[in-house]
Order: sequence, then structure tokens, then C-alpha cells
Amino acid sequence: MSDTVAVLFTDAQKADIRRFCGYPAYGAGDAGLSSWRFFQAYGTLEFRLNNLAPAETAVVLQYISTLATIEAAIPGTSDNLDTESAAAWTHNADELRDRTNLFDNWRRRLCGFLGVPPGPGLSQAGVRLVV
Repeated sequence: MSDTVAVLFTDAQKADIRRFCGYPAYGAGDAGLSSWRFFQAYGTLEFRLNNLAPAETAVVLQYISTLATIEAAIPGTSDNLDTESAAAWTHNADELRDRTNLFDNWRRRLCGFLGVPPGPGLSQAGVRLVV
């Protein structure tokens, strides 16, 4: 018997973790064709979310805090889409791409920590085909 007490995530935290990892919405439970029962990686993610050690939970909480901050900065890039430069300030034309790539990189790090592959919503993000 272990003396370690599991720290549970709230439903909102679980929804963020799934979303950040690129997995679809869980829904109301184990029903339908999009349920975790039909995707091995999704089942692994759900198992991990419910069985992490307290120290691991703390790491995941730090990840979702960082990801929320990075994600919140992305929409703000639209404020500068109409301005190339003003006085000494010059717009970074690649800001949206750079912020999105940073966000997706951190999302992949979370997946790596949890030991799950990036979900369908993340697996193709930032991929460029060269022929």
C-alpha cells in the first residue's frame, strides 16, 4: 500500500489538458464513437490524468499555466496586422507564426511528459511538406 495520495485535476483542468494535447472534447462520458474507448492514446491520457503522482501533477499544472499564458497572447497579434511600422517600432511580420509555433512546441512537451502522442488537433500543426 502506498502512502502517496493522488491529486485529482478539476474537470476544467482535464479539458484544458486534453485540448492542449490536441485531443477532441471528451463529452459527457463514455458514449459515442469519439469516446476514449476507441483511441488507445486517448485512453492512456485519461489513465494518466487520473493516476499521476502528486509531483507529476504539479508539473502538469505548471505546463497548463504556461500554455494558457502563451495561448492568451496569440489573439493579441491581430492588433498589429494593420501596421508595418510606426516611429521606431517595426512590426514582426512573423509574430503570429512564431507565437503559434511556440505554443505548439509547449503543447508537444506536455504530450511528451504525459507519454502520449500529440492528438489529432496537434499532430499536423506546424508541419510543412517539402517536395
